[in-house]
Amino acid sequence: MTELNTPAHLQDAKVLLSDDGFTTSNVWYHGTSSGLITSVTNQGLVGGGDAALMKRMQSTLQTIQAPAFTAEDPVFLTQSKELAYYWADQKAKSRNLYFSNGETPAVFEVTLNDEENALVKTDAGGAALLMEPGNAYIKHLGEVYKANGKELEEINPLKADRMVYMNKLGLAYSNQPISKKAVKLLEG
Repeated sequence: MTELNTPAHLQDAKVLLSDDGFTTSNVWYHGTSSGLITSVTNQGLVGGGDAALMKRMQSTLQTIQAPAFTAEDPVFLTQSKELAYYWADQKAKSRNLYFSNGETPAVFEVTLNDEENALVKTDAGGAALLMEPGNAYIKHLGEVYKANGKELEEINPLKADRMVYMNKLGLAYSNQPISKKAVKLLEG
């Protein structure tokens, strides 16, 4: 695994991480690729919103005569800039594989009103990450905990409370699109 050098202005785990996991509020973060900054700035966050990558993947699948699919993914959120940067880095790498545009990680701050914040759900899909041997995100998360004097205990995905995925793993989502008024690009 290559070490991820999170920019200093995004390193917030030290203030957010407690023995119970990451604290939450009405401020969330979304990591994406620099190639999507204009789209997010203009229309906000929309689940499955990377139309260019989706089109490219559909084209690839058609060459092998695989059935078409649609993505109606929720909007991924996390309570930590540091964790959002991890996912932004992954998105930039993915887009660079397809488009070779030299895209870089980008992190957006998302401020929700009380009604919108109540719609944020814990992402129990994190169970799949826990079940994957040597999952890169879980390893990275363990390093974040360790760097901040904490330990990410082993989590049994078959017995874990749903809130563990948000609190301990920093995985959340909204099924609703998020208005462009609620997002702000974080720049160093």
